[in-house]
Amino acid sequence: MSIGNRVYLKRKLPAPELVERFSKLPAANVADCMSRTSALSPEIQLQSSPEKRMCGVALTVKARAGDNLMLHQALNMAQEGDVIILSNEGDRSRAIMGEIMYKYLADFKKVAGIVIDGPIRDLDVLAHEKCPIYATGSTPGGPFKEGPGEVNVPISIGEIAVMPGDIVLGDRDGVIIISKNDAANLIEEAEANAANDSAKVQKASTGSADRSWVDRTLEAKNVEYMDEEYQL
Repeated sequence: MSIGNRVYLKRKLPAPELVERFSKLPAANVADCMSRTSALSPEIQLQSSPEKRMCGVALTVKARAGDNLMLHQALNMAQEGDVIILSNEGDRSRAIMGEIMYKYLADFKKVAGIVIDGPIRDLDVLAHEKCPIYATGSTPGGPFKEGPGEVNVPISIGEIAVMPGDIVLGDRDGVIIISKNDAANLIEEAEANAANDSAKVQKASTGSADRSWVDRTLEAKNVEYMDEEYQL
């Protein structure tokens, strides 16, 4: 077996109905229900102008630094509703994709989104496109196409582990990863959290929110109040 230089053609996917339900929820509300440990590094930011949030199943790519050969393989394999998500060994020196590859994925393959742990290019065009694409920034410097690399294997991106078939949810706040093994047990709590958050927003805007928890928490932590000015 060519470990580090292989392509898996199959992956276990969550139920499409689950993906659809998560697509209606803000990433922040779902992340809060996972102990706030599922969000990719804020270095990976939205680069396009989508009309709706990104939600789909992970087609993972493990790339050599500055190389997109296996990303091209993923382009051939991509299906509607996939999120192409690529780890790049933390490299920031070369753009991993640009307008041509984006158009193939967005317009022809109709993927749900693209997440790149590295720069992209042709941002003058991509910044106005509707398919969500997340990256660390942009550079005109292009990639190599030599490999090795892998497709549909576990990857680490933005300090978070991703398995093939995990649910990838993103909005303007950023991207979170929902394990396909946890998704069914998580969805109802996440939906309830989102609904409760709407009520909290309304109370905050009218000043009717209960803020007494702040005093209780500070008291429990033995915070001392000083009725005087701080002196140097």
